[in-house]
Amino acid sequence: MSAATKPLEGVTVLEIGQFITGPYASLLLADLGANVIKIEKPGSGDPFRQFRSGTYSHTFIAFNRNKRSLTLDLTKPKAREVFLTAAARADVVIDNFRPGVMDKLGLGYKVLEAANPRLVVCSIAGFASDGPYRDRPSYDTVGQALSGMLSTLVDPKDPKISGPTISDNVTGFYASHAVLGALYGRQKTGRGAYLEIAMLEASMAFMPDMFTTYTQAGSVSGPQTRASFSHSFAFPCASGGMLAVHLSSLEKFWTGLLDVVGRPDLATDPRFISRPARIDNFEALIRTLRPLFAAKSRDHWMEELRKKDVPHAPVHTIPEAMQDPEVKHLGLFHTMKHPEHGDVTIQHRPVRINGEREENPILPPTLGEHTDSILASLGYNATDIAAMHAEKIV
Repeated sequence: MSAATKPLEGVTVLEIGQFITGPYASLLLADLGANVIKIEKPGSGDPFRQFRSGTYSHTFIAFNRNKRSLTLDLTKPKAREVFLTAAARADVVIDNFRPGVMDKLGLGYKVLEAANPRLVVCSIAGFASDGPYRDRPSYDTVGQALSGMLSTLVDPKDPKISGPTISDNVTGFYASHAVLGALYGRQKTGRGAYLEIAMLEASMAFMPDMFTTYTQAGSVSGPQTRASFSHSFAFPCASGGMLAVHLSSLEKFWTGLLDVVGRPDLATDPRFISRPARIDNFEALIRTLRPLFAAKSRDHWMEELRKKDVPHAPVHTIPEAMQDPEVKHLGLFHTMKHPEHGDVTIQHRPVRINGEREENPILPPTLGEHTDSILASLGYNATDIAAMHAEKIV
């Protein structure tokens, strides 16, 4: 693999992360070639390891490919000494503790900056370190709820949490984005930076249109607002499967849909005669179209919609998505053999650089798998390492 396809080769990231936000941020950097060392508590590690049983759960696997694991009990002085030795040689430190935890460990930004002025330190939390909620715990649903996102996803008549983690993931995205910017900035200034990102603000930044819809148009978004504006539908079909259709704002897709369902008369129906009218009468439009799609199979509708070039797709289950011809063509998934856990299916990075994925991907690490080799690379000899194990520092 050329350097161009592994742009972060030579960049070392120390991740003191758990669950999703911190691990996902460093995963994105690892996928671009960074050397990510995951710092974990001896004996238990990242709590996601034990999300069901054992220490190699499916949730841990999802967010920790292409990393190495170093166990350190950061409550002990010797472990903090080891960490600072590593930080002095590293480029990035990422943590996702609550505000103040790194300071309590004696590893706050001022300490890290003194150890390495070129270090980029990224602290991820639920809330701002200087805000009224700084000490509150926060997980994905808290971020979604407080940001307003959840109100656009949950039916108030039958409120249920559903779907993937969003606030967690986008916070990790924004954190990696900020780290890349700081690394680029360091090339000009020669100094690192201290980055703070809160799940609340990341969640709100991820849906800017929801806020301009309110501030500029005076409309409060609900679960159907975005769908009505974009003319997005999910229709059950006679075959038992569901079909998604997304017309957006182009009139040709609306007229194409009417041709497919054999209802050109709807173009002159006062409720649907214009896009603003269809937005105002979106529920009526759904009720009108739903029985039409329910009368024939999904395959029939997909073929007819394809002929008219109307944007559509089958609503896949997760197994179906993995078997879709386009997904198989992309080669996103691959299976590797783990010596302890057997076959492990993981994803490649979703970005191809000069036509290439990452080369020689690394399986998510077992707890402390690379502790001894990393300590040796930091200059500790076999006697030092044995003593650290005996004292349960690592």
